[in-house]
Amino acid sequence: MSFSSSCACVLRLAAASALVALVAGCSHPITMITETAPPRSTAHLIPKKVAYVMTDAQRDLQVTTAGGSGDRVSYYPYRDLEKSIRDALRGVYRNVIVLRTAGDAKANEAAGVALVFTPQIKTDSSSSSWITWPPTAFTAEVSCVVTNAAGVEVTRVRAVGNGAAEFGEFNGDYGLAARRAARQMTSQLSSEIRRNEKLH
Repeated sequence: MSFSSSCACVLRLAAASALVALVAGCSHPITMITETAPPRSTAHLIPKKVAYVMTDAQRDLQVTTAGGSGDRVSYYPYRDLEKSIRDALRGVYRNVIVLRTAGDAKANEAAGVALVFTPQIKTDSSSSSWITWPPTAFTAEVSCVVTNAAGVEVTRVRAVGNGAAEFGEFNGDYGLAARRAARQMTSQLSSEIRRNEKLH
């Protein structure tokens, strides 16, 4: 084999290896949005108007974490979990609204807002499968700084949800583990708020 043929062969092998690595490392979109919400008993709601802060930049933040078979999954944690956070608050308080910023004391006072929840979200995923890409384990964590209408910190609350799903459960629902984590996080967040006397 000539030197030029040998070089061409090496280049073809390198290109093929790069293609395999690219395909193996691709990112698949999933969603964490849940359809269910914690029970809401109007007779037991705290008679306060509260708000949570969510900016457009947060909603547009895309995150990529591990899936199976060397692949990764991508999603929008703030956009997907906004419903979960709102549902958790609605399970405790009579009135819940959304704000773009927590620091506008005059606007908060005018709106009658008693408490403002500013969430920070962390997520992670993994998979025990070497064959399929959907994550079989997912973690969703929300930590909220809670302030009064004037912007003074009142307390902090944190909730974590863990979700698991096996290959036989997916049936086209590739974000199943993520949604299970979101549901658990929602329920725990409501419970943590109710347990905290500073938030009553």
